[in-house]
Amino acid sequence: MNSKEIKIDQIAQAIARVKTIAICGHVMPDGDSLGSELALGIALRKMGKEVLLFSPDPVPEAYTFLPMASEVKHQLEDNNQKFDMFISVDCSVPDRLGDFIKLIQLSEQVVIIDHHAGSTVFGDLYLNDPEAAAAGEIIYDILKVLPVNIDSDIAQCLYVAIVTDTGSFRYDNTGPETHLRVAELLRVGIPAARINKQLYEEKPLVGLKILKEALDTLTLSGCGRIAWMCVKREVLQKLGAHDEHVDGIINYPRMIKGVELALFYREMGQDRFKISFRSKYNLDVNKLAALFGGGGHSRAAGCIIEGDFESIQKKILEAALQVLEDAER
Repeated sequence: MNSKEIKIDQIAQAIARVKTIAICGHVMPDGDSLGSELALGIALRKMGKEVLLFSPDPVPEAYTFLPMASEVKHQLEDNNQKFDMFISVDCSVPDRLGDFIKLIQLSEQVVIIDHHAGSTVFGDLYLNDPEAAAAGEIIYDILKVLPVNIDSDIAQCLYVAIVTDTGSFRYDNTGPETHLRVAELLRVGIPAARINKQLYEEKPLVGLKILKEALDTLTLSGCGRIAWMCVKREVLQKLGAHDEHVDGIINYPRMIKGVELALFYREMGQDRFKISFRSKYNLDVNKLAALFGGGGHSRAAGCIIEGDFESIQKKILEAALQVLEDAER
């Protein structure tokens, strides 16, 4: 596959030439992945394209209110179905497509739209802007050059993509252009206050129960600059919890005064853990996650490690202390 980096107008030209399009985000979809995928899908359908939307994992309850969220499919109805184009959104490596990695082979042309530093180029056309606060910002820019108006449905999806990946505009990735784009979305007339209530003020009870269990594990390093929590698989099973119910828990150790780095360990299976990293000011957690085969953004990243939990914690803490010391020299 002869991949090449392209510009937004080239994406628009490529889309104009095709009829059938498959769009997919990453495993354990978040607001940016889903919002970007849905906004693009709605817009392309308005242009007369035949669009199918996919997600390796179900749409989290928190995002089911989004327009067309009910149309996101979790499996191919026809494994031999062909597409003129496959668009991967907010996915830094092909493995994060889960079972839908097969869409790469089922499509005549593969387009990658991403905003993660150090992403893998696995398509024919590659558009990645690590300076973008969210993939939703890139989708917004693409739609501005396509022959389609951003209506309320599209604007809601883009707003959710941007507001969630910027931490409600609190993260360092939020810049002047982010606010300008969002201002345009608000001018469309979306119910921003209601959307934010649905995202941040309506949590299922099980989520609070998990938070209670996680807070019982809260630990600080001797220097007070690193804090972490964990949730074991048996707790998640006991509460009947899903991936979406641990979303946002890492923000609690991060908000402790004096803490620069927060860690959250979630047991995914026997001796298999997902570790999330969040920093506050100076630490590039993308580099820290990369030491363990992961990645992400400078202030938010993650990795998956297999092994004994105590040994994993020791390795992560040792590396984190070293990276923190280097960053604060």
